[in-house]
Amino acid sequence: MISWEDFEKLDIRCGTILEAVDFINAKKPAYQLIIDFGETGIKKSSAQITKLYTKEELKGKQVIAVVNFPVKQIGNFFSECLVLGVYNENNDVVLLQPSMPVKNGSKAG
Repeated sequence: MISWEDFEKLDIRCGTILEAVDFINAKKPAYQLIIDFGETGIKKSSAQITKLYTKEELKGKQVIAVVNFPVKQIGNFFSECLVLGVYNENNDVVLLQPSMPVKNGSKAG
């Protein structure tokens, strides 16, 4: 079990995907995402979501992400946040999204 204080250390926010491109150098199929988190800024992320989402449908989609992890280098790319999802029965990632539009940078809690 974790404490409430442990949970509060996570900065989980909503952002809108501005761009999605193929991550050519990734070991597993992935996209490089550019996400607008409002006042929190624009951040990049690598996401292995190619099975269920096309680059075209990702543009403009709101997603939930942890924005206060340290930057992680993946090949020649620096991922600045962790986009959250749920694994389905095929072990593919289904993105977590708000059920209604919210302001970019809105904090989850």
